[in-house]
Amino acid sequence: MKAVLARSLSRKQIMTNDGKAIGELRNLMVDFDTGQITDLIIEPDETYDTTGYQMDGDRMMVPFESVRDIKDFIVIDRYLSRM
Repeated sequence: MKAVLARSLSRKQIMTNDGKAIGELRNLMVDFDTGQITDLIIEPDETYDTTGYQMDGDRMMVPFESVRDIKDFIVIDRYLSRM
């Protein structure tokens, strides 16, 4: 995956690889020891079923390893993103 500036990701829409809109990126979790992004913190759409996802209050935590593409949307593999 090519380098992407964090500020360009702010409020970017998140979709699954099968075309379902999940919500909006709110923040990133970073491992400061390695500098690697570990999780996306997403504000899910009200209509999206969050069952099976790790939740922190009203925010979804999705492992960064589930990201498949970053362009107009951030595309994640919905099977890898669940707990």
